[in-house]
Parts: sequence; C-alpha cells; structure tokens
Amino acid sequence: MTQTAVARVLPRVGIHFALLATAMFALLPFFWLVSTALKTQAQVYTYPPVWVPLPPQWQNFPEALTSRPFFLFFQNTLLIAVTVIVGDIFSCTLVGYGFARLRFPGRDALFVVLLATIMMPFIVRLVPLFVLFQQLGWVNSYQPLTVPAFFGNPFFIFLARQFFLTIPAELTDAARVDGANELTIWWRIMLPLSGPILAVITILAFQQVWNDFLQPLIFLSDQSMKTLALGLHSMLESGSGAQPYHRLMAVATTMTLPVVLLFVVFQRYFIQGVVMSGLKG
Repeated sequence: MTQTAVARVLPRVGIHFALLATAMFALLPFFWLVSTALKTQAQVYTYPPVWVPLPPQWQNFPEALTSRPFFLFFQNTLLIAVTVIVGDIFSCTLVGYGFARLRFPGRDALFVVLLATIMMPFIVRLVPLFVLFQQLGWVNSYQPLTVPAFFGNPFFIFLARQFFLTIPAELTDAARVDGANELTIWWRIMLPLSGPILAVITILAFQQVWNDFLQPLIFLSDQSMKTLALGLHSMLESGSGAQPYHRLMAVATTMTLPVVLLFVVFQRYFIQGVVMSGLKG
C-alpha cells in the first residue's frame, strides 16, 4: 500500500475507532441494566462488580413481572401513549401547516410566542394545571394525560412547520386552483407526504409518555390506572431490607424494549424527518 493510500485510510480508521468507542461508552449503561437483571440478589452487591453473571438468572423476568400487575400497567401506558400520539399528530401537523402555508396578521409574532413556551418548564405549570383539572373533575382519570395532546405540543409544531416548508408550494397552489380548501390540502396532500415527520412525532411522543413518571404520579391514584413507571417505582416500596434491584432492572429492561423496537422500525424515517425539519428557517 502506497503512502498516499495509507494517508487516505488512516483518517477513516481513526473516525471509525472513535465512533466505536463512543458507541460502546453510550451502550455501557444499557449493558449494565441487562447484566443486573440477570444477576442473583447477592451478585448485585458484590464488589468488584460482576459484569457477566454466570449462570444468567432468566427467572428474574417472570418473577419481577408477576410481582405487580405489570400487564395491566402495560395496557394503561399503551392506551395513554396511543391517544397522545394521535392527538399530537392531529393537532401539531394542523397548526404546523397553518404556520407554514397560511398568511395572516401576526403569524410570525405568534410563532415566536409559541417557541418561547418551549422554555417554560413543566414544573412551573404543574400547580395551575392541577387546580384546573381538579375543578374539571379530571383528577384520577386519563384526561389530564391525554387531552392536552389535542391542543398541540410547541416542539412538535415547530418540527412540523419546518418540514412543511420543504414541500414545494406549487403542490398546494395547484390544489387551491382545483378548488381544494385548506383542510383538504392538509389532509390529502400534506399528511401523505409527511411520513418522516410523523415518524419523528410518533417516536418522541411515545418515548415521552412511556417514561413519564411525574404526571401519572400527580394525577393518578387508583392502582388499576397506574402506568409502568409508577409500577416500577412501587417495587422500591417493598419494606426494609435489601432492595430487589435485580428484579427492578428486569422490569426496567422490559420497559426499554418497546422504545428500542419502535426506534429500530422507524429509524430511517426518524433520521430523515429530523434532517428535513432543519432545512428551512
């Protein structure tokens, strides 16, 4: 191999090595999660730590998942997640289309105000929201967790607006010439072309609901309505003595799998949607 070829190959080798090292570092917590889920309770507290438990304790998974009604918690969380995804897709794409394609007085100023709300932490709005939902009689129901999704998410609206700007305006102009109204254009032209951004909203909304702990903790009290995050936390309330971290990690590993599978399925569309959402300002 000539010196010129070596000079071309070495930077690529260095880049791949750096990416591989970064990936291994990023996957280390997940590896430790799965490793702990396959340990005995004694191995969890062993020092130096046991990285690869032998033999793996596969029975930790059924024992952990049957220690609480996790299948009921799974159904509850999935119901909330699907409802929120539908609400986010409907409201955020509709509002994003309005900001991207409609012209009305104060549009840009209103869009800046919308973006400013992203900087407001949820904890600041928690008390007013709780008072509002309590007066509506929605506490200890799924309405506080699902209904707000039908009124839009500022970040998803921003992504949808940016994506719609990448779609040629000639398509919507031609539809208007043919007599289509704005709702028809949004439903029959924009949404069918918006697969990547719909995948982004689906993955991010699903992950947000699946991992949410604070809102279900505040608004839900009945055992039969709890989510997976609350069920996972309830395992820490097992009384005195050593905590069953090996079973706790088994449940956490099981909870992680749907998010990972969803990302793997929509990975190509997710990356495409994120890239195209940043093409225009």
